[in-house]
Amino acid sequence: MKEIYLDNSATTKVYTEVAELMKKIMLEDYGNPSSLHTKGVDAEEHIKTAKKQIAKILKCQEKEILFTSCGTEGDNLAILGTAMAHHRRGKHLITTKIEHPAVLEPMGALEKQGFEVTYLDVDADGHIDLQQLSDAIRPDTILVSIMHTNNEMGALEPIEEAGKIIKEKNPQCYFHVDAVQGFGKAEIKPKKMNIDMLSVSGHKIHAPKGVGFLYINEKVRLQPLMLGGGQQGGMRSGTEATPLVAAIGLASEMCYENLEEKRAKMYAMRDRFVAKLEALDGVYVRGKRGTETAPHIVSASFEDVRAEVLLHSLEAKGIYVSSGSACASNHPATSKTLLATGTDKKFLDATIRFSFSDFTTDEELDTTIAALEELLPQLRRFTRK
Repeated sequence: MKEIYLDNSATTKVYTEVAELMKKIMLEDYGNPSSLHTKGVDAEEHIKTAKKQIAKILKCQEKEILFTSCGTEGDNLAILGTAMAHHRRGKHLITTKIEHPAVLEPMGALEKQGFEVTYLDVDADGHIDLQQLSDAIRPDTILVSIMHTNNEMGALEPIEEAGKIIKEKNPQCYFHVDAVQGFGKAEIKPKKMNIDMLSVSGHKIHAPKGVGFLYINEKVRLQPLMLGGGQQGGMRSGTEATPLVAAIGLASEMCYENLEEKRAKMYAMRDRFVAKLEALDGVYVRGKRGTETAPHIVSASFEDVRAEVLLHSLEAKGIYVSSGSACASNHPATSKTLLATGTDKKFLDATIRFSFSDFTTDEELDTTIAALEELLPQLRRFTRK
């Protein structure tokens, strides 16, 4: 049975070239990058190379790249670090109702410490209202955090327009963007878009788990969350994980090679898949169509079928999908994204996410459609009894 992996928004397969680079570093260039001898210098060169690779993509300075363990750490540092460094200037923050738990949880923790958080509404397609954002910004607003691409529905937020509004209303307010689902799929230029901080996770872009980075504009002042040996300019102490850092640098570079060609291919695949999904009885695809949504995420609701049952039925055929954010599996409550977008109650536990990568093929998607054609009538017979 051929494996069909359609859960790339949860994690991706590591590029072969990335795995080979990691192996070389672990077996040959294994020195501590802070050591002064040749082994240490060799390790440090890998870190410098990764910074160059990422800085070239973002059109920023190498010193503005901070390596983290994951997107969650980047989100936490941006949010909590801003709050601790600027609480005397203001205690108001703004985010959206559909953010990843890595943003919503720190925001909730700050509310318990006396901060005020405004949660922006979204429409049925998952998009914020720019006027509501503008109205929410105050002189004491120190941070706005808005995701680039929604991890469940693929909604693309108007980041560039939001950045412009934020800086016009309150130039001192920082703008943080969780780009975990957007980086590697879209051109993102922080300075052009008025983004002060940008979080990225390696395992979403064909690098391994355990590494990410946070772009921090050189003018931003944050309170570090990790103290110790003073690595990475004192902003994140701890010996750098050289193989992982090198991996996210190379994976980033590879993701952005021929990006437009890859995007066009993925959008074409998505459109074809969505059309076939919508032709099935009782299937409703959520969100926008065409290039108004992410190229790699499809959210579909299945009438009279529980998501978990359908997920495992597809798994039995070697097809791997998700019933929502994998990172929210420890948060068993109903999806905040589905609730915020006004999803009909009957679909709250009947929605599946299909997510693609460079490795996904039309043939795999056709096989998935065929499996759904077979499974849905069977599963509905049990549900309707």
